[in-house]
Amino acid sequence: MNPTDSRLPAAAGLHPRSLERFPELAQSATDLLRKPPALLGLSEADARCVVGFMQLLDYAKGATLLREHDRVATGYMLLVLSGEVSVETSAPGHESDAVTISALGAGSLLGEMSLLDGEPRSTQCTAISPVQCAGLSREGLDRLILQRPLVAARLLAEVGSIIANRLRALSDQLRLYAQLTASMQREIDRLKARG
Repeated sequence: MNPTDSRLPAAAGLHPRSLERFPELAQSATDLLRKPPALLGLSEADARCVVGFMQLLDYAKGATLLREHDRVATGYMLLVLSGEVSVETSAPGHESDAVTISALGAGSLLGEMSLLDGEPRSTQCTAISPVQCAGLSREGLDRLILQRPLVAARLLAEVGSIIANRLRALSDQLRLYAQLTASMQREIDRLKARG
């Protein structure tokens, strides 16, 4: 695992605050952890426990929540509480050619892969509107593991399941791409043969 910054991004002008200080937002985060798109199979009590280790973050429209290829700020994941986020990807060094691959809203998890493995961010996430998130840092996850290991195990199993489902969907897309490429190659070969 790479060395990572396991704190939430206060240095970027953000001021993380304990989510427990905002009971309505804490309840919203608890609810969002239990239904689509997060759909973590956590009980109400487990979700409430996880929320107790999260921090509240506010992002202005146009702010970068996660920077693609970032190797330093990988030690946290975000649960979108409100607002919309654009998810983009590009080749390293070609950020101006970024392609938007989705737009996500309340209940979406961002950055969970880097939280788990400490590897560089795989996409860039930008606020389309003002966005409020609950962030779980690596330090928060470590405290959760020490203080509530069964809840942490259930959370990690659910996050792993989300990642596995995304990988399966990507495999399906790659299979379709391979079929389309083969079909196009057959058509090119047919046209070449005709002269």
